[in-house]
Amino acid sequence: MLILGIHSGYHDACAALFDGYRLVAAVAQERLTRVKLDGGRLPREAIAEVLGSAGAAAADIEAIALSRSVYPLRFYTHLPLRRRLGRAINRIRGRDKMKSLERECVRYRRADSGAMFDARAFLAEAGLPPGAATHFYNHHRAHALAALFHTDWDDALVYTADGGGDNVQYSHRVLKDGRLATLAGDDDGLVAPLRIDSLGLAYGFATQALGFKINQHEGKLTGLAALGEPSLAAALAGHFRVDADGRIDSDFADFAAMRRFIFAWADGHPRETVAASVQRVLEDTIETAVRRLLALHGVRRLALAGGVFANVKLNQRLAETLPLDEIFVYPAMSDQGLAAGGVLDYLLARDGLATWLEQRYRLEHLYLGRDHGPAIDHVLTGNGCPRVATDTVRAAAELIDQGKIVALFTRGMEYGPRALGARSILAAPVAAEINHDLNRRLDRSEFMPFAPVVRASDASRIFALPPVSAYAARFMTITCQVRPEWASRIPSVVHVDGTARPQVIEREPNPLYHDIVSAYAGRSGIPVLINTSFNVHEEPIINTPAECWTALRDRRIDFVATDAGVYGRP
Repeated sequence: MLILGIHSGYHDACAALFDGYRLVAAVAQERLTRVKLDGGRLPREAIAEVLGSAGAAAADIEAIALSRSVYPLRFYTHLPLRRRLGRAINRIRGRDKMKSLERECVRYRRADSGAMFDARAFLAEAGLPPGAATHFYNHHRAHALAALFHTDWDDALVYTADGGGDNVQYSHRVLKDGRLATLAGDDDGLVAPLRIDSLGLAYGFATQALGFKINQHEGKLTGLAALGEPSLAAALAGHFRVDADGRIDSDFADFAAMRRFIFAWADGHPRETVAASVQRVLEDTIETAVRRLLALHGVRRLALAGGVFANVKLNQRLAETLPLDEIFVYPAMSDQGLAAGGVLDYLLARDGLATWLEQRYRLEHLYLGRDHGPAIDHVLTGNGCPRVATDTVRAAAELIDQGKIVALFTRGMEYGPRALGARSILAAPVAAEINHDLNRRLDRSEFMPFAPVVRASDASRIFALPPVSAYAARFMTITCQVRPEWASRIPSVVHVDGTARPQVIEREPNPLYHDIVSAYAGRSGIPVLINTSFNVHEEPIINTPAECWTALRDRRIDFVATDAGVYGRP
């Protein structure tokens, strides 16, 4: 049974396809249109891509999970007469508006989305089976279920946090004794007053105050934070509090007031100080809230999702300071993960918790985009790129050891924001100068650190990665300390605070990737490579062979490694 998940939000629009309980394809709209954070409409390209990746047709879909995001106003059935008349006039004028279903629910204090929307007409117009079962999912529940589903735990706290969704900014759920209890952050938020409590938005406003883009450049602040002192933290922290039930709140009248305060608070201070201060407030407050919830409910496993947990330093803080046996951060932690979580919400509603829990599985890889196979080789040779070697592993390791920058193009593009060996740029980590060269070629900020990839067999001797973080580290969602004896040997992947964000790999999910790391280790004695995403700053990670060729042509990289060989420029 094929089930399609769709999220048409204002940013991070995406689609995911399941065959029963198995996620078979998932992609963010931006990867296909090449428009960063593309959204605000039906992600037709993403829908077509997940179907094509699975070799399926729209007619094969039996159920569709929809977020409460943006849709044309003509599909809303709940509008009073005045708004229906306005809609008709706008349609005559060719101005059919897009409206957020979440905002409509909040406006009318309703949560019965299915009764507010003509799903059959919408699906027919979208080219999807109008007879398919439809299900509207809750934003934070989708985040939470996606994280919980890919564990095998019997008990856990499932905690979500982001800038907002379905009129709330957090959710808390506890799995225990075969029950999944929702403590906060479900559909009741649609009919309740908006809480002004979002640390995600506070971090975003600080991002804006420093001249960066909200919802896009928060990672820059995480990088800058290591360079500054949190001397402004107390002034911001004084506006936030955590109650006895682990709920975060603030004393700001509204989010506009929060934004004004943060802009004034940051004004005139070094960006490193602002970044370190907002990072400290985020870490301290989230840790306090999560610690309280863990103690209240007596669990020792923690599943995290939502855009706030793209902050890898926060994740490290939680892993290393809380009484946990294991932590897992859903790899598509931002709204890119909602479509998959929405399908899991549909399955839970259909089958019940006992069946749903039995179907869970741990993630082995995220190569859920289209596998272009030998098309990459045809595109490169067709554009005059010489194949300099057919033994990809040996040649790539030699070139990297010589200081060359080699891009890896294999398997399906990764799901989520991280490059994990399918669309990665690889380089030697032994000289700090490579960072300047890479940042220059990729138009990236000079202070952003690169991440290392390491085999699981080597990880513990190079990184102080506790067992609690091991699963999360498979997907590069958490930082850890680099062991002092190794920090000077791999300076390109060590940040100024002595941490790194490793990807720990096994061979089976991607033998080519693993074997290149092994071959480089055999040549150099260094079992680590730089792994950074195959994209230019302000552009999405590349997807297609044509995009790979363009990067090679534009000298963003020196060579491309595929399953069939290594290619140079014409």
